[in-house]
Amino acid sequence: MTEHSAAPTLVVGLGCQRGCPVSTLRALLDQALQAHRIELDEIKALASIDLKRDEPALLELAEQLGLELMCFSSEQLAVYQPQLSHHSEIAFERTGCYGVAESAALALAEQLAKAPAKLLIPRQKYAQATLALASAA
Repeated sequence: MTEHSAAPTLVVGLGCQRGCPVSTLRALLDQALQAHRIELDEIKALASIDLKRDEPALLELAEQLGLELMCFSSEQLAVYQPQLSHHSEIAFERTGCYGVAESAALALAEQLAKAPAKLLIPRQKYAQATLALASAA
């Protein structure tokens, strides 16, 4: 570790069905962070796919947490396909991307840290939502 290295950039990627309640997203997030002993204030931003940029629960969660929600196109997310732990045909049919949560988390962590990202928490599914957490140092 060099003395000026900052904490890693942690980003949460989220996917959800339309109309998913914010409480579901929050429960999924809290559960995942708790299981991996990560503090909420270590999270730098939230990421999803641009089809979800108007999804009320995602916007509400971002607001609750005081974090920015960044969205990416399926083209931008497609490049992360080899790094995904899970390939969802349904997600691909609906979004053109095999895994929204994982891809979006990787894309945003890389963008913010300007360094390669890896999945710290692979895809977690709960009710109508999926979550993944990526880290870039």
